Order: sequence, then structure tokens, then C-alpha cells
Amino acid sequence: MRTEADGTISFSVLGSVRVVRAGAELHLGARQQRLVLALLLARAGSPVSSAELVDLLWDEDPPASAANVVHRHVGMLRRLLEPGLPTRSAGRHILRELSGYRLHADEESLDLLKFRSLSRLADRHLQDGDPESALRHFLDGLRLWRGRCASGLEPASRQHPAFLAVEAERARAAREAADAAERCGRLSAVLAPLRQAAEQHPLDESLQSRLLLALAADGRQAEAVELYQAVRRRLADDLGIDPGEELREAYDRLLHQRTGSAPTKSPPPLPRPAQLPPDLPFFSGRDDLIAEARAATARPGGPAVLAIDGMPGIGKTALAVHLAHEFAAGYPDGQLYVDLRGYDGREPRMSPSEALRGFLGSLGVPQEGIPAELHAQAGIYRSRLAGRRLLIVLDNCRDAEQIRHLLPGSPGCLVIVTSRSRLSTLLTTAGAHPLPIGLPSVDEARAALLGPLGAGRLAADPAAIDAIIAGCGRLPLALAVVAARAASLPRTPTAQIAAELAQAPGSLDGFDGNDPQTGLRAAFSWSYQALSAPAARLFRLLPLHPGPDIPVAGAAALAGVPLRSARAQLGELSRAHLINEDLPGRYRTHDLLLAYAMELGEENDSPAERAAAELRCLQFYRATGYQAHRRLLTSEDHPMIDPGPGETPLRFADHGDAMRWFTAERQVLIALVGRAAQQGRHTEAWQLALGMQHFFERSGRWADWTATGEVALEAARVAGDLVGQARMHRSLAGAAYFRHEHETAVGHLDQAVELLARLGLHGEMTRAGINRAMILRAQGRHEEVVRTLSTAPGPWVAGHDKLLADVLVIMAASYAELGRQEDAVRRAEQAMALSRGAQYKLGIAEAWEVLGQVHFARQELGQAVDCWREAAVAYQEASAPAAAAEVLALLGEALAAAGDQDTAVRAWQEALALIPHAQTRMRRRLTDLLAAVTSRP
Repeated sequence: MRTEADGTISFSVLGSVRVVRAGAELHLGARQQRLVLALLLARAGSPVSSAELVDLLWDEDPPASAANVVHRHVGMLRRLLEPGLPTRSAGRHILRELSGYRLHADEESLDLLKFRSLSRLADRHLQDGDPESALRHFLDGLRLWRGRCASGLEPASRQHPAFLAVEAERARAAREAADAAERCGRLSAVLAPLRQAAEQHPLDESLQSRLLLALAADGRQAEAVELYQAVRRRLADDLGIDPGEELREAYDRLLHQRTGSAPTKSPPPLPRPAQLPPDLPFFSGRDDLIAEARAATARPGGPAVLAIDGMPGIGKTALAVHLAHEFAAGYPDGQLYVDLRGYDGREPRMSPSEALRGFLGSLGVPQEGIPAELHAQAGIYRSRLAGRRLLIVLDNCRDAEQIRHLLPGSPGCLVIVTSRSRLSTLLTTAGAHPLPIGLPSVDEARAALLGPLGAGRLAADPAAIDAIIAGCGRLPLALAVVAARAASLPRTPTAQIAAELAQAPGSLDGFDGNDPQTGLRAAFSWSYQALSAPAARLFRLLPLHPGPDIPVAGAAALAGVPLRSARAQLGELSRAHLINEDLPGRYRTHDLLLAYAMELGEENDSPAERAAAELRCLQFYRATGYQAHRRLLTSEDHPMIDPGPGETPLRFADHGDAMRWFTAERQVLIALVGRAAQQGRHTEAWQLALGMQHFFERSGRWADWTATGEVALEAARVAGDLVGQARMHRSLAGAAYFRHEHETAVGHLDQAVELLARLGLHGEMTRAGINRAMILRAQGRHEEVVRTLSTAPGPWVAGHDKLLADVLVIMAASYAELGRQEDAVRRAEQAMALSRGAQYKLGIAEAWEVLGQVHFARQELGQAVDCWREAAVAYQEASAPAAAAEVLALLGEALAAAGDQDTAVRAWQEALALIPHAQTRMRRRLTDLLAAVTSRP
């Protein structure tokens, strides 16, 4: 490539990164700058996003200025390539794309593109039956390599997928060159490039086997034997495995002196196979995945492999076959299809050799002409595909190793792979484009029923159709089984079918159809049977966990294993798509899979084992809830609960950490309170509930607080536990107070005080007295509040700064309501000083709120707004979003009354964002305020 002023310019990435302009090599700057250029070169004309460049330069925690740093490096590279280029000019070499950058180069200026051009020439010569010319071009391309791709930029050059993909191209070319050389009887000609490639890929058995044969063909049998022994040791030490079939076969050929090969005749013309199964007559939906596949394959230099993965029964094969039929016209040389039986309860998994024999037969190779050695089969297969455009569907694959030899070695073909396992290896070794397939939408599920049932039956009872979809959990295989049964019973109302499904919730009895081998149990069993014993046991225990999803620590408790083991077992289940990691570290299982797991658990695990798992789960959550509760304590000296006999590996750095845990586990904890009460574990029930009190209060979940507290109170009553009853009455008084049900709050508090007096728990009686003052203030009885709290505050709160701050702020609020503003300010400032000294953020927030109230009463709106803003910030720092929302609502109303509508709306929107759940009066109030504003003309 020529520049207008500087003569020729050339780029190199097959080795160290180099740029030569007008015969002189350029100094490319610091490491980060060279890394940016290396990735642009490795992508060879394809766009590189800014986000990917940031990830390349910083493994984790990139600085806030990361994007600017990348942009600065690109600018410096542009001016380096084109001296005198004006600042902010793009130039001709590094072009700006929508989300990143692209390097403009051709095969004359970039060694990678030249290498690829020579490899394509070699592939065409192989197709034409000219292995001599193919070998020459392969060797010309391999001579361009001066070392590992982007060498000198380790560890990125050995880890980043782009560099690994280029290295994989080198390995492929070396393998194909060896196969061409073997056909020519010139294996020793590829010894040098084979050795160099094998050194960079010491665990690539395919490369090592060809190097072994090349050494033997060159008369270096002793070195070949030594190589085999070294590779065998390396595989055992690094991977814990023995040599695979291909390497063993090459060694056997060496020992039996079968390493030579005479030149072969040109292969006969290849037939055009057409093996695709028929497309589903009622296929519908999956528009997003189909569009993604179209876009990926249409992109220049796009992927040669589409990897579809998903849970059993999700519709992987249906999507793969539909895509194959859509793309078939673009692959005129034919279509190959094979069911690899990776997950099949009836027949054993298909070996790569068996699959290759079938493909080679379809490609015109007579059975007697197919060698026994796997690598030789793969070589012929790739030679038959070279330079041709075939579409290949590898269905029901077990793992990447099963299909490694079934992937074409040259561009032009498209492979569609399906698997229940996540084939991450293919992304790096074959540049595959992942197409993870999830549940269809409700509309897509309804469309799937349209074909078999007809529009009339769907329209006749939409509610029944929705119930069937819900009962099937939107799983396509379940929908297909139910639809087939409904289609065979045209006079049966869909409402009856829906009712039959609803009669057996949590059961698979309605999903087996006429053929048990095609029902859900069979489909699920093939994945289950592939699990290791520990992962299978965890899968069986998952239904005993009461929440919608499970964290790693919860799974560890359920199974009674260390965190590390639980993480590994969850990873295995996730790769098998028996669970999904919807949120980082949290795993969810489809309802029908849970039903299957429940059946397996009841069949395989004793009642005692299952009860022990439930108890471990309960004790883990009780112990963890205790740790989180301690972080949220306000003015209490000590927690009102204890951790119980269980243990937890979790600890919480601050109240924000604890609030996040409670938020994630809220549904689990609420369910455990109910389960513990039902099982007669009354202490666990009320202690779990009381441990959530501060979480409920700060997050504004009054309905959850009340419902859970009532279950816990009844459990304490049944057990005759007076301490539990007293504390739950006091807790329920708090829930009623926040719901503005003051009489109910007083009733609970009276019962709590009575029980506390009988028990002699005077410290808790003191706090109950403060709670009563809060209720009096809410009722507008401010004189009583001041009188009550002023009579004898010393004995109540002596030595407890947080508690004294609470008392002072309650008094300050009542003084403000009584118009005694100086007293209010004095008390609020005293509360503020005590709270700051005790690092009591909740107390600081409450003091700011009262000060804002005083300023507002004085008609000092600016100072009131400032105080309420400080209060909102402090409440959020204390992880009390509900209280922050209350203050922001107050602030918004004050601004609206003063005519500042825009700022008021922003305050209300900010408040609404803090309480996303719909349990509170405050959320309804904010929604009404915003609706009133937006409805005005």
C-alpha cells in the first residue's frame, strides 16, 4: 500500500508487531499503543470496538479515562503512520467506525492478509487435485511467520481471542500443508513450519501427530519417538489425560514404519449432498436469533460456525434446521447433516470417526478408500471441502472435542452446531458466533400453538391458551407435546386441557405424549445422565430451596459442600443448561426442570437426606441473616436475634452490602419463615422475620414486613415463646406505624410492653417507650411527645449516643410542629453532633430533615431545600431508600408550591426511582403527583 507522500507502508503481525514506511521501520511507542495496533492488525480490516480495546488494555477495573486513553493512542498511531496529519484527522489507515476503529490494509501491505490469500490459493489447488501446487502456496504462506502472533506483547498475545484465532489459522495451515505433503510423498518438506507451529501449540495433538510423521519421513525416527513421549508426558502433567486417538495412530504408524505415502491421483468430482431434515411445518418466532445469524454470516470475514446452545426441549434443532434451509441457497455445493447423539438415551454417542465416515461417503469417497486413522479421515474430509461452499449441520453435539475434526479447514463453508452444553471453546478455536437460545416470548409461544390447533381454537378461549402456555413454562417441547394431544382431540375444549395441566402443578405427567422416548422426562434424562455424581445430587436438591433463584453460598449449604465445590457443580449444571445464571452468581431453573429434579430426588434420596438438606439451608439463611442484620442495627445495642447453630461463609462490609443481600434473598427469606413455621421450627421463624425488620423499614416494604411478621408472631404464640411474641409485637407496631395505622401500632406496642415487663427486659421497654413517642408524634400529639421525652431522658439513654440522638430528633420534630423553632434547631443540632460522633448516618439524615422542616416553616425555601437534599443523600448513604424518597417527595412539593415545577418533577422522579416496588403509599403518592403535572396543558 502506498501513501501519497511517504511511499510504501507495510504492516506485520505474524510475529512481533512491525510497521515499515518507505523502507524504514517505525518506533511504535509504548506497550499500550502497540497493543492497540496489534488488535487492529489481527482483525485485518474488521471493526474493533472501543470497549474491546479498553478490555485489552486493562484486565479489570479500567480507569474512568480509559476511552480517552484509547482515543489518544489511536491519534498518536495515526500521526505516526502519516506524519503531518492534522490533529483529530482520521487519515487513511485507521478509520473511525460507529463504535470503534478499523485498520485499512490489503494483502500487499499486511502479512496476515497475504498469508490468508496464499492459504486460499492452496485450498483451491487441493480441490483441483493438485497437492504439489497446494503445498507450494502453503509453504509460501507459512514462511511469512516470524514468531507467535503479536509476540512481545504477552500475556495479551497468548490470551486474547483475536490473537488466538490468528494462531489457529497458522495451525490449520500447517496441518493442511502436512496433509498435502503426505499426498505428494514429501512430508519432510513441511518439517520446519510444522515444528515452529507445534512449538506454539504444544497441546495440539493434531499438529504434534503430523510433526511426528514428518520427522519419521525425514529419517528421524528416534526424534519422533522422543517427541511422542514428551507430548504424552505434557498431556498427562498439564491436562491429566492420555494421548488421543489421532496421536496414538500416528505413533502406531511410526512403530510399524507406515509413515510414507505415494502421490495420489486427483479425486473424482464431488457429489452434491442434500441431507437436511425437513423444516418444521409450524416453525415460528425466534426472529431476533434469525436476524442475528443473518447479520453474522453476511458480514465480510464473518464466522464460519454458528453455535446454538440451550436447555433440553428449547428448540435448538428446530432453529438449526430452519436456519439451514434459509441459508441453503447460498451454499450450492450441498448440505451435510448428522445427529451426533451427544445426548441420547437410546444409542451411544457418535464418534468423530463414525461421523467422518458418513460425511466422506456422502462426498463420494468409497468406504474402502477411507483410512482407519482419524487424522487421515479429517484430512480427506477437509480436502474435499476446500474451495467449495457447503452447509454443515452438526446436531446434538456433546462437546467441542466431538466436532473438532468435523470443522472445515478453509473458508467458504458454514457450520451450524447445536448442543445442550455451552461450547465456549469453539469461540476461540473456530471463531464461532454464539447463538444461545432462551425461552420464547408469550406471543411466540401462542404462535407455536396456532399451526397445530388452528386460529379458531385459539380465539375461542384465549384465557385457556394463556393457561396452557403458563403450564408449559413456554418450553417449546412441552408446548409441542400438549399441542399434539390437543390436536388429536379436536372436540376437547382447550379449557379442559388447561385444567388438566393445572391439576398437577410441579409434575411432568401431562408432558410425556404417546411416545415416552420423545417426552419431557426422556429429554431431560439425557442431560441428567451426563452429569457427574455431585452435580446430579445438587440438581436433585434444588427444588428444596424455596426461592426463585439460588446463590452459590445457598447451593453450598443445601448440598453441604464448600463454596468451591458448589461453584464447580453449579458451573457444570449451567454448562448443561439445566440451570441458568440470570444474574451474576445467582442461578435459576425452569419450573419443568424443577419438577423433574423433584421426581428424581424423591426416587433417589431418602427422606432423611432431603430433610437434612432443608435444615442446612434454613440454618445457613438464619446465620447469614444474623450477620446482615447486625450491619443494619441503628440505635439498638445488640441484635434481638442470634445466629443459631448454623454457619455462613458470608460477611458484610457495610450496611449497603447487607441491604443488597437482603434484596437478593428477600423472597427466599420470606418463604423460609413460612416453611419454618409450618415445620414447627418456631424460633427459626420469628428470628428470621425479626432479622429482616431493618431491611423492610429502610426499603419501604411495609406489606412484606406485616405479612412476614404476622406469620412469625403466630409461630411464637404456638411455641409459647414470650420473648418472641414481645419482639414480634414491637416489630409489627413499627410496620403499622409506617403504614400510618396508628391505632394498630399502639395495640401491638401495648402488648409488647406488657410482655417485656413480665420478662423484666427493661432496656427493650425503654425503646418501646421511644417507639410510642414516635406514634404520638405521627398522631399530632406533640405536647405529649415533648412531655414524655423531657421527663427523664437521662436514665433511659445514658451512655447510648445513637439512642439519645433518636430521642433528640423526635423532640426536635415535635418542637418544629409546635412552632418552637429555636428549641427544634437546638435539639436537631445536638442530635446531629451525637450522630456524627457515633458515625450514625441515619441519625444525621433525620437531623437534616428536621432542620429543613424548620427552615421551610420560616419560609427560607433555599435553606430548606439544601437541608432536605443533605437528608436525602445521608439516607441513601445509610441504605434507607424509602426515607430518602419521603424527603425528596417533601422537597418536590415545596418546590412545586413555590412555582419551580421542573425541579419538583426531577425530585419526584428521583424519589420514584428509589422505590421500584409497588408496596408503598409513597410510590402511589409520587405517581399521582407526576401524573397530575404531566396531565396539565
